[in-house]
Amino acid sequence: MHDTTWFEIQGIPSVFIASVEFVDAAEQQSKALGLPDVRRVFVEHPVQGQSDAEMHAKADAIFEEVIETLMRPAD
Repeated sequence: MHDTTWFEIQGIPSVFIASVEFVDAAEQQSKALGLPDVRRVFVEHPVQGQSDAEMHAKADAIFEEVIETLMRPAD
């Protein structure tokens, strides 16, 4: 979240990506960092311990959403 916020403040469009387990934490942290509506996309949990093939499948599942989210104007 810190990197995404930094890039956004610099005017570089960014999307925060995390596991669905961190939805609440991401909302709280983005508020604390001053960008409560920072663009974010969540991938199915778990991430840790996944094989390359499993991670590729997770990335493929959210790819279009990441692009669409990135193209949306930041709030």
